[in-house]
Amino acid sequence: MKRALLLILLCVTTCVSAFSQTPEKPVKWRYTVKQTSATEATLQFTATIQKDWHIFAIKHGDGFEIPTSFNFTASKDYKLVGKPTEPKAKQGIDTLMNTTYYYFENKVTFSQKIAITDPTKEFKIKGVLEGQTCNIGTCKQIEEHFLFTIKPFEGKATESVGKSVEVVPVEEEAEKTLNNAEKEKSLQPTVKQSKVKDKEEDESMWWYFLTSIGAGLLGLLMPCVFPMIPMTVSYFTKQGAKGKMYALVYGLSIVAIFVLLGIVFAVAFGPGAANELATGWVLNVIFAIIFVIFAISMLGYFEITLPSKWVNKSAKSESKGGLVGVFFMALTLVLVSFSCTLPIAGAVALNAAGGSLLKPIIGMLGFSLGIAVPFTLFALFPGLLKSTPKSGSWMNTLKVVLAFIELAFALKFINVPDQTYHWGILDREVYLAFWIVLFSMMGFYLIGKLRFPADPEMPVQKSWVRFTTSIFVFAFVVYMIPGMFGAPLNAISGWLPPIETHDFDAHKVVREETTFALVDKERGKAEDPHYAGQLELPHGLHGYFDYDQALRVSKQIHKPVFIDFTGHGCTNCRHVEAKVWRDPDIRKKFSEEFVMTALYVDDKTIELLPEDRIKDDNGKDITMLGKKNMYISQKLYKENSQPCYFIIDEDGSVLAGPTYYELDAKKYMEFLNRGIEAYQKKHQK
Repeated sequence: MKRALLLILLCVTTCVSAFSQTPEKPVKWRYTVKQTSATEATLQFTATIQKDWHIFAIKHGDGFEIPTSFNFTASKDYKLVGKPTEPKAKQGIDTLMNTTYYYFENKVTFSQKIAITDPTKEFKIKGVLEGQTCNIGTCKQIEEHFLFTIKPFEGKATESVGKSVEVVPVEEEAEKTLNNAEKEKSLQPTVKQSKVKDKEEDESMWWYFLTSIGAGLLGLLMPCVFPMIPMTVSYFTKQGAKGKMYALVYGLSIVAIFVLLGIVFAVAFGPGAANELATGWVLNVIFAIIFVIFAISMLGYFEITLPSKWVNKSAKSESKGGLVGVFFMALTLVLVSFSCTLPIAGAVALNAAGGSLLKPIIGMLGFSLGIAVPFTLFALFPGLLKSTPKSGSWMNTLKVVLAFIELAFALKFINVPDQTYHWGILDREVYLAFWIVLFSMMGFYLIGKLRFPADPEMPVQKSWVRFTTSIFVFAFVVYMIPGMFGAPLNAISGWLPPIETHDFDAHKVVREETTFALVDKERGKAEDPHYAGQLELPHGLHGYFDYDQALRVSKQIHKPVFIDFTGHGCTNCRHVEAKVWRDPDIRKKFSEEFVMTALYVDDKTIELLPEDRIKDDNGKDITMLGKKNMYISQKLYKENSQPCYFIIDEDGSVLAGPTYYELDAKKYMEFLNRGIEAYQKKHQK
């Protein structure tokens, strides 16, 4: 028994740890110089790649992968001969994104030929190689600064070893751009790696774990799970001395099953599919439909169940007895509770989509602990059952309330592609109208004015919990009503469509008068913003939506550029805009002292004007605004987060940042002031 218990525990911990440990440096580089004559040499870059990892080729596919590239510091001592070369790469297909990419595994050598200008002189060749290395669901940025020493030719072919150079980034003074003679655009701004982001991610992960436990406890209270507690506890108490051991195995089995589901979800929807999952219309519409179907089922109009043969087969296996039988008891619980717990577990898993590979596993671990721990505690200490409430109609009430919440959140899944594809279906007031109706119906249900098929006859005032909850629900409805006329609704702004989509905004005229007046004096000197007919900045702010145009305007009016890497479907972006950007001092600072620039990385429909188009690392034209902004975020600034804010100079060098999800207006103002001070210091005569 002890061996079986240890085996299950080892399985759970091994699964989690195996997916959480990412090597710090999956790719190691070796640099060599092969000099065959006084005027010619070949630089070789050999990558040794860890098992199960790969790097992308120089040849670029049509996806969002970052190809390997080599940028050399310009020098009079040598010239590049042609482009870097590589062996034939393997071809892969991202089935989710329907894109092609090229990659190498195990080991690969890239080469670059050079022509030596002065054969009698010793000189150095500096530069940086960049790219991306990935395994299943996890990717890491590659950035290696290299140094080769070329010595005078001694009359015979030689081979020497170069080295990797450690470069310390500086925040206020950007490093000089590393230029490649083969590229027209090769801006590489220096970005200080912030520990703040790591801290925020750690705190977010802990909060997500605790929230997942809460979701598990909520699932425990559902009518298809809660009544099973006394039956399960009764079974274990009848097993005598073995009962406690069986109870522990039962709890660990529940955890193992849910964690396994988390692993499957992590592999299927890890970071590699993050962008499509977060912004693509197909998956978002599918999830919206799933939430609506399950919500209607939870209201009692029909029942969703797994095939009965699955449950019967699992239940039949319980008769084997011993630890194997206990495991199948746990599996039966998971299968039987499918219709009740899947919507909650699905919400936990979907909240992890687009995050790290570890996040869905942590979510399922927390959710399973919320269900398994109470079962185990009640089995170990049966006396606790006396203090638990009896099964009753309250469980169906909880189920119906969750159904209304699911219907409300289904709209969120529709809202994301509605913004990224500019469908115009769910403008802010339409979205709010649905929420007001749904939560009003929930309130009427709680006070007994609405009944559903599974509800028994019930006096209105019988439950003080229902009555109290209805007060909060109706208060929330009243809070939302001013939003129909343009009120910002800061508390829920991140869940709503942008206020710019509101057709009747009573506050808009006031905002435009107080904000645009501040920038009128600069308008005559600057270009009109491209794509302003399709995109807007919040709160009536005046700004730009293309990176290159913003840099030109910065040079024209002599102001730093405020870069906002944002997204139509970014909830945290809307929170910052509603709670921080609305501050009058912040808005005044934006209007008077910055070239405001919002770069939407998830836009799917806006096509770039010919003058705004750029080439990717493979020389292929980038023609869509969203793809260009994503390329700039990932390639130039080494960021894949939204929101992410930088203050940059007219040449793209970083003056301050990055700053991420900051809701403290005072700290945000300090960030803005740092950027202005750095700009003034750099440009003072």
